[in-house]
Amino acid sequence: MIKAETFSFLTDLAANNNREWFALNKKRHDEARQNILDFVAEVIKGLAETDQAIPADLDPKDCVMRIYRDIRFSLDKTPYKTNFGAGISPYGKSFNGPGYYLHVSPEECFVAGGCWMPEKEHLKLIRQEIDYNGSDFKRSLEKVSSGNKFGQLDTDHKLKTSPKGYPADHPDIEYLKLKSYTVTIPLKPVELKKPDSAEKVANGFATIHPFIVFLRNAIS
Repeated sequence: MIKAETFSFLTDLAANNNREWFALNKKRHDEARQNILDFVAEVIKGLAETDQAIPADLDPKDCVMRIYRDIRFSLDKTPYKTNFGAGISPYGKSFNGPGYYLHVSPEECFVAGGCWMPEKEHLKLIRQEIDYNGSDFKRSLEKVSSGNKFGQLDTDHKLKTSPKGYPADHPDIEYLKLKSYTVTIPLKPVELKKPDSAEKVANGFATIHPFIVFLRNAIS
């Protein structure tokens, strides 16, 4: 489970997002990060039972993201993220294709999965697969929407008009307009403090798994 101290560290970091404070609280960060690593290791073992493409012994260090922000091209110059994130795929967080994501912060926790802003060729293949097999695509989303009251396909990144090659009256045009193919299932921070929280996260990923399979098949 995620310890209360991990959430407290993130809360304090958000209020003191500077290098001086972080240096004085480096031990707290290291302990919080270790908590996340241990938690993700449990999640990976559970997920591997559902998704055989995920190695059960995948190193969580290859999945948990660094807390340091890349501020080179950002107007926000605060040096640290105020959340912990983990990307899980057969290759850990460094992957080009479908994968799972866990987000942990005092304000917002969620599990997600899919292809976020896929490269041009992958996007073309995903749209093509939806065009050919729209019923399969919608079926892959059924478990997310029916099994989780708030789980849904993300629609933040979307074209205003039909993508090239698809008519405006295509039955699945709203899906074809998407530029990202991801689903999100929100969790309450208190849920991650419970003893069965790793199992709950793994079950959330299991719900997303059919959607991941659809995307893998599309770009393979």
